[in-house]
Amino acid sequence: MDYGPSTMDLILIDHGLKSINMEFLKAIWENFTGFFGFGNLIDILKSGKYDRLLTYQGITAVLGPLIPFLLIVEIIRAAFYKRFKVIDYKISFFTYVLNAFVGRVISFAMVGICIGLFEKYAIVKTSFTWYWFVYGYIVWEFAHFIYHYLAHKVRLFWCLHSTHHAPASMNLSVTYAHFFLEGPYADIIRTTICILLGVNPAMLFVIMFIDGTWGALIHIGENLVKDARFGFLGKIILTPSFHRVHHAKNPLYMDTNFCNLLNIWDRVFGTYQPEDRAIPIEYGITRPMKPHSFLDAYFGEIVALAKDVAKAPGVKNKFLYIFMPPGWSHTGDHKMSSIVRKKYFEEEQNAKLQPEIIKN
Repeated sequence: MDYGPSTMDLILIDHGLKSINMEFLKAIWENFTGFFGFGNLIDILKSGKYDRLLTYQGITAVLGPLIPFLLIVEIIRAAFYKRFKVIDYKISFFTYVLNAFVGRVISFAMVGICIGLFEKYAIVKTSFTWYWFVYGYIVWEFAHFIYHYLAHKVRLFWCLHSTHHAPASMNLSVTYAHFFLEGPYADIIRTTICILLGVNPAMLFVIMFIDGTWGALIHIGENLVKDARFGFLGKIILTPSFHRVHHAKNPLYMDTNFCNLLNIWDRVFGTYQPEDRAIPIEYGITRPMKPHSFLDAYFGEIVALAKDVAKAPGVKNKFLYIFMPPGWSHTGDHKMSSIVRKKYFEEEQNAKLQPEIIKN
């Protein structure tokens, strides 16, 4: 007796395989368009209503693919000059894949919740005019400064932010390297401050788009732009050069340039630091890491904090490890950035005075 598949069975199997292949190809296409941001642009072009390109939706659809496109150009240029290393993009790639859906959804939810909770308590009411927009952007930069400063100065928040600083080189892919909870944490702080200070939601979303686009562009690496100080623009805005400084672990550069576009709040709070081309930037974090390890970049600081809390004597010290700056120790052997920078400047000062002492 023949127990093999019948002709009908083979036809059904063939249809099933074709269906699976179509779904697989569809999933690949959706991920491709999702990464490059082509989706909205394709929809507008398909509709034939090209006047929509002049609307806010159209402008965002056109600019959306800009960062991924520049990332590809950066990679091609690096390969052309034989400077491309796959390992430089490993942490960022795996982080993007892991965060592609979850972090984004939670962030959107947090923004909506904060608007709903705090809009009625706004101290001023703004309209979408140019002067309120300037006000709104200055408020947004202040909110971004607060979030970013806390991300470096509170160890629990540093655990969320450190993934972004873990890559040992600078390139556009670093803009995708974030712990999945950092976006929601950042958006809670930034949205709450902006809404309470009167930035209306419509204006806030426009500011978020502009700031997000610039926030990605400032991660351009030397494979695309070698000297990213941008001349006189560097005196007005924070160029990629300033953000390279922010990602540095050199003592001179540690915990500086927290703003994103306008440098006003870094100047106000004394964290403004231009790039010194005589001091090569060393990227990464000061904690010894397993080289190019995605797991260490993503979870390493959380594990280190858990170990410190477990070893700390008493509830007070356990609490302090969580909320004091990275590098704080209950033994008094602190390695916080403020202490490292102070020691660096003292050594620099002594080095300058030494020739004078010998001369006299």
